[in-house]
Amino acid sequence: MKSVSAAAALALIAPVQAGLRFPCSTLTIQRLDPVVQPGSMPAAHVHHIVGGNAFNATMTGDIGEKGTCTTCQMSEDFSNYWTAHLYFKHPTNGSYHRVPVLPVQPLLGGSQGASGGLTVYYTQFDLNKDNLKSQAIKAFQPGFRMTVGSPTRSSKPQTGLRYQCLQGQNRGAEMSDFPTKPCTGGIFTTHHFPACWDGKNLDSPDHQSHMYNTITSDGFVSAAKCPASHPVRMPQVTYETVWDTSKFNSLWPSGTPNPYVWSFEGTSGFGTHADYMFGWKGDSLQRAMDKSECFYDGCGSIKKQTMAVANQCSIKETVKEVTDGWLTELPGMGKAMV
Repeated sequence: MKSVSAAAALALIAPVQAGLRFPCSTLTIQRLDPVVQPGSMPAAHVHHIVGGNAFNATMTGDIGEKGTCTTCQMSEDFSNYWTAHLYFKHPTNGSYHRVPVLPVQPLLGGSQGASGGLTVYYTQFDLNKDNLKSQAIKAFQPGFRMTVGSPTRSSKPQTGLRYQCLQGQNRGAEMSDFPTKPCTGGIFTTHHFPACWDGKNLDSPDHQSHMYNTITSDGFVSAAKCPASHPVRMPQVTYETVWDTSKFNSLWPSGTPNPYVWSFEGTSGFGTHADYMFGWKGDSLQRAMDKSECFYDGCGSIKKQTMAVANQCSIKETVKEVTDGWLTELPGMGKAMV
């Protein structure tokens, strides 16, 4: 099947759709990472985090039973989803400024009103159909976590981790690195996670080996059968984020290199990465994955909340530092400019 962008798929909504698609508002922006650096306050770099309010530096057990609110539209989803945060590095004086986040558009099903955040997908096969008759989808288990990508990667882009340069509502081509010119509508990033599980481990030392990716091209495409080493088909999890770079376009001199960096800086956009921690209540996600023709609205079996309610969910700032405004260095390495 040819690679299909989310924008193209949504523009051609078919009678049958497979999976969930919903917004989650921003929960917090802090240097916390309970998957890669559990217990560290602060963690190595700033993350943009959405989801349940049980999020903290150390997270174990059934997260879905520990949260009391969530920034996600699906009110039974107390999972946490996070990526590194994007920063603008001033081409002249080398200072840094955090890039604001915008809700992904278009949003359907009465889900307007998200505050920042990102859009989450749980697809059964691809955006156009399910594959339940060939292979059942098993929901993640309490305690499950995984990552995709790596901040140390400086070459050889990874399939499914992509950038798009928004020009108005046009997302443009998918790219493996940052755009090379200003984007009037911001920078759109996508993080596709692997969907084949070894059936045993809720995590692994590198937070990736317990999962396997059978997809070799970009977009929401049909996934090949899971291998014997990782035989269990899980939902295909994907994040989409819009970074509002418009306020910095005038500061990017024509013909100069890309001035955007992730919160760990790095040498290119190849280091983009994301973390996932499962936290759905009870069997709510499994009910959605068991149903054919399930897309976006929860199939009638998943409770939703208005984004006005979701936006009220928050957590305390536990890492006391300045992460926004003009900074001499990225958080953890400097202080705010006077």
